[in-house]
Amino acid sequence: MKKSFFAPVVAVMASFVLLGLASCSPATEDENPTTVPDAGEITVYTALEDEIVEEYLAVFNTTYPDIKVNVVRESTGIITAKLLAEKDNPIADVVWGTAASSLLVLDSENMLEPYAPIGVETILPQFKSEKSVPTWVGIDVWETAFIINTVELEKLGLQASDIASYDDLLRPELKGKIVMSNPSSSGTGLLTVSGLLQLKGKGTEAGWDYLGALHENIDQYVHSGSKPAKMAGAGETVVGVSFGYAGIKQIRDGLPVVVVFPAEGSGWDLEANALMKKDSINPAAQTFLDWAISSEAMSLYQNNYPMLANGQGGKYDGFDSDPVDQLIDNDLSWVALNRDSILDTWTEKFDGKSAPQ
Repeated sequence: MKKSFFAPVVAVMASFVLLGLASCSPATEDENPTTVPDAGEITVYTALEDEIVEEYLAVFNTTYPDIKVNVVRESTGIITAKLLAEKDNPIADVVWGTAASSLLVLDSENMLEPYAPIGVETILPQFKSEKSVPTWVGIDVWETAFIINTVELEKLGLQASDIASYDDLLRPELKGKIVMSNPSSSGTGLLTVSGLLQLKGKGTEAGWDYLGALHENIDQYVHSGSKPAKMAGAGETVVGVSFGYAGIKQIRDGLPVVVVFPAEGSGWDLEANALMKKDSINPAAQTFLDWAISSEAMSLYQNNYPMLANGQGGKYDGFDSDPVDQLIDNDLSWVALNRDSILDTWTEKFDGKSAPQ
């Protein structure tokens, strides 16, 4: 059955009454004539991959040379934990390219400042906060995929066509031959685990039973969404449970891998942006968020994640099929609401094979 991509994203919590909003708004020109939105210094927390952060910021710095961007880059789980730990004394001005399911958690804690960046009307309603002034705005979508080293797979007497579904990952030949992202530290890991729990039936033990069987074939859980794909490309594992573009990049680098989407459908999440609630909002942070959904920025995202939140993707170079058709009916609000319990259960059951941080 074809999976619906445009499943509504329902808010996790009722909207908070934003008392004192005026006190959190940027100073006017009269109040602080030296503060301008195209100059200043901001701190941006991001879970985007290191190499593409550098690529994107090079363009931003050309467009806005007078804004200094201090970047803190970690995997999604670590960024989320860091932001929650800093709730009472926020350091970040902006969250950029971090899982929407994580931003829903922050929103439920009243940590996000409502802000409608220029061009927000171009973002599809399903891919931004449903509040009248959005608290988060999506930029692109990424999904579960298997990155398979065909040379190493053939040594096991298997072909890529033998690994078409989640159930195929349970084959005895693959014992100790699979690397997967750790959901506690990686957004890719969380979307894969939460996707499986939904596919097997929310609130049932079937998903955990499957993950237990898969655990028998896992070599290790790593703290990065792209690392399993890179390890497959390098021949360090046979199958890396990662995301589609990470595998496409390995193919473009000439490595002997194929990208396989599980037949049952792929878990997915949005990379999204938000303005952190602080006593004083830096206008340069708002300028950054304006740029971060601009046509210039979207064209950069499309080079790495072809499924864009403005619906203007559609160029799926390197993919054998349309990845949009692959996405499950995903309840992101359920993921956010149950995030802690999912991670606690997963850690209790499976953390023994996690790679050192």
